[in-house]
Amino acid sequence: MSLPNSKHYLDIAARAAIRALGDVEPNPLVGCVLVKDGRIIGVGHHKRWGGLHAEREALSDARARGQDPRGSTAFVTLEPCRHFGKQPPCTDALIEARVAEVVAARPDPAEASGGGFAVLREAGIACRFDGSSRLAMTISEPFCKRVATGLPWVIAKWAQTIDGRIATRSGESKWISGEQARSRVHRLRARVDAILTSMGTVIADDPMLTPRGVRRIHRVATRIVVDTGLDIDEQTQLVRTAGVVPTIICCSKELSTAHLMSEKVQRLEAAGVEVMGVPQEVLSGGLNKGLDLELLLRALVDHKRISTVMIESGGGMLGSLLEADLIDEAVVHLAPIVLGDERAFSAASGRIAAHLAAGRRFSLLRAKRLGDDVELHYRRVR
Repeated sequence: MSLPNSKHYLDIAARAAIRALGDVEPNPLVGCVLVKDGRIIGVGHHKRWGGLHAEREALSDARARGQDPRGSTAFVTLEPCRHFGKQPPCTDALIEARVAEVVAARPDPAEASGGGFAVLREAGIACRFDGSSRLAMTISEPFCKRVATGLPWVIAKWAQTIDGRIATRSGESKWISGEQARSRVHRLRARVDAILTSMGTVIADDPMLTPRGVRRIHRVATRIVVDTGLDIDEQTQLVRTAGVVPTIICCSKELSTAHLMSEKVQRLEAAGVEVMGVPQEVLSGGLNKGLDLELLLRALVDHKRISTVMIESGGGMLGSLLEADLIDEAVVHLAPIVLGDERAFSAASGRIAAHLAAGRRFSLLRAKRLGDDVELHYRRVR
């Protein structure tokens, strides 16, 4: 019987790492499996920000089982780090344990922590990259994207009918999806850094944008409203609860400092809201469009240390984000309803796409049945 290949062990490492989704960011999700003589002797993952990294967790697990990691192969979802941060270098731990080989799904792109393989090879440890595990590759993408681009990982979520409508022509959308699907949305809310919405959604639904009915809130997401004209009603649930849940209203940069809006800004800030000015996009001819969403997202990374952003909005904002190619992941709940109404609201709107090549292509990661609904999980193809 042939022994399992690298993909098998990297898949196990990745599944271990996913347990910490929402607990380790802005660090990457990382898992590690130690294999010796064809047997797994230790499994570990980075459990919380500031805690032990995956390699040290796996080594500790092996020793707790009475196993000596000397001569083993470490399968890791991301190249071991070589720098001192909240924890000492993972390379040091692997060298001290005298592992024989390290197999990583992908390199660490960060300037400070990357380059661990060079350190390990200098110590006589064999190293190689292996991209055969799709899961091990994808769990590191949010971290790698932020390091490479300075942008957070953006997850768009929506529920739609079979014919792609998210609301009736009158704006009715509660509830297109069933209870199980809505429960999944609350779980996702409890694991992201921020939830971004539009003024259209605030006006239509007066949402709270907080997780409810979940076993554990991994992190309290900052609620962010794109409100170019600073039109938000101060009696909305978002404003009234801003003293309890972090809330940012993003308006045009000029308006945020304008004298005529100073009293409203002061009232919002007194309620606990942070008002953030963002430059507007400028069209040809010098006309202003909406807020520059890319600059907004960069500001969230630079000034708020936000790594993951969930989009809960209507088709207009989704269309703008698609136009700017800012969506990395889509979670779509497909409900067994057909409206057949051309004036019902579609999942995304506002773009001009005369040819299929103008569309944004996504790859299906997985599909899951939730009662009569189906959850479709996609990643952007770049």
